[in-house]
Amino acid sequence: MVIGLFTGSVWQIIGETSAFGLFVLICLTFMSLVSWFIIFHKWRQFRAVEQAGAGFLRSFEKSNKLADSIGQAKSYSISPLSKIFMAGYTELDELRQAKNQGGQLQSSQQPLSNEEYEVVEMTMERTLTEEIGILERRVIFLATTASAAPFMGLLGTVVGIMDSFWSIGERGSASLAVVAPGIAEALLATIVGLGAAIPAVIAYNWANNRIKFQNKYADNFILAFMVRARKEAL
Repeated sequence: MVIGLFTGSVWQIIGETSAFGLFVLICLTFMSLVSWFIIFHKWRQFRAVEQAGAGFLRSFEKSNKLADSIGQAKSYSISPLSKIFMAGYTELDELRQAKNQGGQLQSSQQPLSNEEYEVVEMTMERTLTEEIGILERRVIFLATTASAAPFMGLLGTVVGIMDSFWSIGERGSASLAVVAPGIAEALLATIVGLGAAIPAVIAYNWANNRIKFQNKYADNFILAFMVRARKEAL
């Protein structure tokens, strides 16, 4: 295949491919290019998110109070953890102010009820769902490519084989010169289909794994946030 690419045989096959076969090859090539774009984009996105999340979590663990982490949350705003923190802290602060009528001295503040803490937790979980949705964007295209590309390649293969049989019927000969173009077209469609599907399925599994990691990572952070919020109220 590699030798054929440099000797020009692949381009010759493409030049002699039927209109339908060429359409299949163009679709598969487009799907492959888009998949690679998504792969590189997701790699950069996950790397940035994980680095920012680790930095914010280190500062959060070192802080004594929730309010001490506000500045770091703004610095690491790309991280889902920082957005979850800000959503939870904002909701917690609003509930405290509403319960204590605009903010009195800390010693006279009334503690929040379990139901109010549940509201804070649900607010953070809603933000987590939104952030996971952002990480999942375009990943579905990888799954579509992984499942559809082999079948499109198979379709091109079937068309190429049919073309070979049609040539045999027209010329009344089954010589290699008659069947070779159609077989070559069929094999090329198979190769391009697999070439588009294999990276896509690997990248899809990798992206799903990173998303699940971020989900569990954020779930643990929400628990840590709620524990600290309850401790500060004691």
